[in-house]
Parts: sequence; C-alpha cells; structure tokens
Amino acid sequence: MTGIHVEGLAAIALFYVLILAVGIWAAWKNKHAGEAEGTDRSETIMVGGRDIGLFVGGFTMTATWVGGGYINGTAEYVYLPGYGLAWAQAPFGYALSLVVGGLFFAKPMRSRGYVTMLDPFQQKYGKRMGGLLFIPALMGEIFWSAAILSALGATLSVIIDINIKMSVVISACIAIFYTLVGGLYSVAYTDVVQLFCIFLGLWVSVPFALSNPAVSDIKISAVKEIYQAPWKGNIKREDAWVWIDNFCLLMLGGIPWQVYFQRVLSASSATYAQVLSFIAAAGCLVMAVPSVMIGAIGASTDWNQTAYGPVPPKERDQADMILPIVLQYLCPPFVSFFGLGAVSAAVMSSADSSILSASSMFARNIYQLAFRQSASDTEIVWVMRVTIFVFGGLATAMALLTGTVYGLWYLSSDLVYVIIFPQLISVLFVKGTNTYGSVAAYVFGLILRIGGGEPYLSLPPFIYYPGWQIEDRIHHLTGEVEHIVVQKFPFKTVSMLASFLGNVAFSYLAKYLFESGKLLPKYDFLDAVLAQHSIENMDKTTLVNRNTIVLSEMAPVKPRLSVQLAATFTRRDTLAEEDSSPEDSPNHETLD
Repeated sequence: MTGIHVEGLAAIALFYVLILAVGIWAAWKNKHAGEAEGTDRSETIMVGGRDIGLFVGGFTMTATWVGGGYINGTAEYVYLPGYGLAWAQAPFGYALSLVVGGLFFAKPMRSRGYVTMLDPFQQKYGKRMGGLLFIPALMGEIFWSAAILSALGATLSVIIDINIKMSVVISACIAIFYTLVGGLYSVAYTDVVQLFCIFLGLWVSVPFALSNPAVSDIKISAVKEIYQAPWKGNIKREDAWVWIDNFCLLMLGGIPWQVYFQRVLSASSATYAQVLSFIAAAGCLVMAVPSVMIGAIGASTDWNQTAYGPVPPKERDQADMILPIVLQYLCPPFVSFFGLGAVSAAVMSSADSSILSASSMFARNIYQLAFRQSASDTEIVWVMRVTIFVFGGLATAMALLTGTVYGLWYLSSDLVYVIIFPQLISVLFVKGTNTYGSVAAYVFGLILRIGGGEPYLSLPPFIYYPGWQIEDRIHHLTGEVEHIVVQKFPFKTVSMLASFLGNVAFSYLAKYLFESGKLLPKYDFLDAVLAQHSIENMDKTTLVNRNTIVLSEMAPVKPRLSVQLAATFTRRDTLAEEDSSPEDSPNHETLD
C-alpha cells in the first residue's frame, strides 16, 4: 500500500474515533442527567427526554436528510447529460418537505405527546393496522440504511484502495455502537460533528477542483456544450408529468418518516418542533450547494487531462460516483481526504438515524403496545438494544450481499409515499375515518404502486398507465440491454390520491352501513365503528380495549426541562406558551 493510502486510512480512522468519542460522551452525560430526574430510559432513548434544543435539533434534523445519497445523488444528477440541475430535485423537494411538515404535521404530532409516528395510527385504527403500517415504514428505514452504507463502501474504494466490505462493516459497527449506548442523544450530538465535517469537507474541496487546469468555466458549461451537454439541464414536455410525480414524491413522501418525527417529538415544545423543521429546510438547501458545484465541475472537465483517463465517468457507468471521482482526480490528496470524511459523515449521520427509528417503532408499537403492554421500562430498553443490533446488522448484510439495494430503496420510499402519507393525513385531519377505510387505502395504494412496475428491480408492470412506452436500457448489474416499460403517467401521485380517497370513502361507507343497521353489529369484526363509537362516549382514563390503543394505554409523556449541557444546547422556557394553549401541551390527551 502506498503512502497516500496510509494517510487516507489515518484520516478516516481519526474521524471515526472522534465520532465514537462524541457518541459515547453524549450517552454518558445524558444517562446521568436522566437518572437524576427519574425519566424513563426508553423514552430518553427514543425521543431524548423531549428537551432537544434549537441548536442540536436543527443540526440533527438537517443531518438526517443530508446523507450520502443526498450529496452523491445531487452531484450525479447535475453531472448526467440529459438531466442536469433541472432534475436534481432532492434539495428543493426535501426542503419543501420539511417546510410542509413544519406547517401542518409537526404541531399536532408533538402537542399530543406521541412517541413514534405510528402512535396515532394505533390509537385510531388499532394494533393490527399499526402492525401493517409498520411494514413499509420498516422497509424504508432498513433499505435506506443499506443503500447509503453500500454507497459509502464504493466511495471509500475510489479514494482509498481498501476492501469495500471491510469499510462498510467498520462504519456500520461504529454507528450501531454509539446508537446502542446513547440512543437519540448520541445520534443528535454526533450529527452536530458530522454535519460540520460535511460542510467543511465539501467546501474545502470546491475551490481546488475549480482551479484544476482540466476544468472549464462552469458558468459557460451551464448553458453551452463543451465536453458534454450543458449541466443546467432541461425538462422535456413528454417528461413533465414524470418530473412532477417525482417532485411530489420528494416533497410529500419525505414527511411520513420516523426519522423526521423522531426529531419533531424530541423537541421541547410544539412550536420548537415547527422551528426545527424550518431550520432544517434552510440547512438542506445550503448543504446542497457544494454538491451541485461538484456535479457541475464533473460535467465541465476534460478527463483526458487527468489521471482518470480519456473515457469520462458517464461512459464507464460511474456517474453515481462523480463526487468521489472529482475529489480524487481534481483535488490534492489531503483535500480529497477532507471530502472523504464529509461523505463518511453524511452516511453515518443518516444510517444511525434510520436504525434508531426502526428499532423505536418496533419496540414501542409492535412489542410494547401490540404484545406486551405491561412490559417494564427496562424490558423495552433491552428490546430496543437488541433490535438496533439486529436492524443494523440486517442493513449491513444487505449492503454487502444485495445488488438491488437501491431498487429496493426506491420501491420502499414509493410505498411510504403511496401508503403511509395518505393515512397520516386521514388520521390527523379527517374525522370519521376508521380501520375499514385504512385497510382499503392500504390495499389500493399497494396494488396501484406495485402494478406500475419497478424497472430498477426488473419488476414488470401489470397495470399500464396512459402514455407508457417501451425503452431499451442497459441493466445496471449485468450490463445487458433489456426492454423495459416506462410509465410516463404520474401514477405514484395518483396512487397516493386514490389511497386517500379510498380511506375516506370506505370509512364513511362502513360507518353508514353499521350505524343505519344495514349491517348487523356482529359483522363489525374489526371493532372499528360501533366499538369506536362506544370509546368516544366513555371515560378515556379507565377504558382498555382489546384492539384499539387509547392514550391511557400509552407510555406517559414526561418532558425533561433541565438538561444543561451548554447554554446554546438548552431549551428556552416554554411553559407559559404551553399553558396558554391547551392543545399544545405535551400532556394534553385527546382521542379523535
């Protein structure tokens, strides 16, 4: 191994030791603070005792979105001919997602004292429906973690000639370990360090890459073809609906994720939860700027003048690695190591959040609320620790063994948008929806989305939407030309809308049939109409129903008010604000 590789390994090792030290420190500091105040350990792990302030909260929410896929994917689309900046939708889509989430979803979720995103579903639709909705939520988190771990291994192999599998395993083990010992606190405080490393690493690299003799003026190449099509890109008329469909998926489908609501629910008040969302939206846009510039630099480079060789990355099927390629071949070695640290930080900041989110939903919504409502706090903590290890191991194994991990991620993120988002709107804002409507919505969304096919998984469609075409594409794994069906119709958004309307229609149909006597009470086998009507008219503090989880069965909300880590990290006093608005109070219990 050459000296440059040894230096790179030393830089990465130093970065990983720093991250691990911060994670362990955060776990130790807050463990003692939690014990002093008597806060439930499980709640501390899941939502940080609900005292995450604006500084740490803003960093951790931004870092959750600014992952390896975010910075690599943004650079890739800006670089790719035929796409360009016009198709780099993630920065604007996710930023608007956070704005919409802050405006409409953060306040009702935080003010009602939920612990996970699935709580309102189980409260209103019952334990079984909560279990069904857990499936796409879990798939999204696990496949996302696997995808970004896989990308990290490939990135490390470009800049430092080390074994991909070893780099993935080491990175995953470190993220799993500090998440295991510290929960949300370790994740949040390591996110502060990681986001700083991303910002510094990428911005340090940009001036060096721009000044490389092989790079032409990116202002000119944005609108004029030099080495390839202009990187500004354009949207063809026949692709307009696809562009709109994908943008809606990013903007609205970026909301119903546990990684987002874990930060919302950890905020010290409902107002803080909204402010955190707006801060993160601005942070996402700022953090995307260097990735856009690196993609533009890649499109403006005469690769024949570099050690990379005369064949550009797009012709070697390496467009997805344009960011580490630019760092490696257009920057000095010490600068490329800074950038490598940025990519590693981005991956770990997203992987740890996804693993913690998946384990939180399982421990609370599946294990505790569905099977073991009498479970002790210690028992829930151990279930979380085991599932953090299991889900982290599963994501790592998929990153190493599965070649279609990105295809699985695309499909699962679509299912989150098509299935969970319309259900979230229904459960929070539409009165009268019930389990029958929820089941119908789930089935409609699943069939309509799967029916459209998934080219990345070679999954053929069985529903041919208007405007479909057959195109020849090179398979990303085999390199062979294959004929695939391309859906030009915005079927993902249409599937989401059909799922929402199905929920409302079937809910009110079931309500009418049972309450009018057209269907006998014995046919209400989900206890979703007549039993729900009884719940709404009984004392909520004493009722325990077999299938429906009401707030009296949920873990109590105990906001912590006095964890003083640093002056900038602590919450402001919001008691007066919460007292003046009963619906904002975290102890205010309602049953829709």
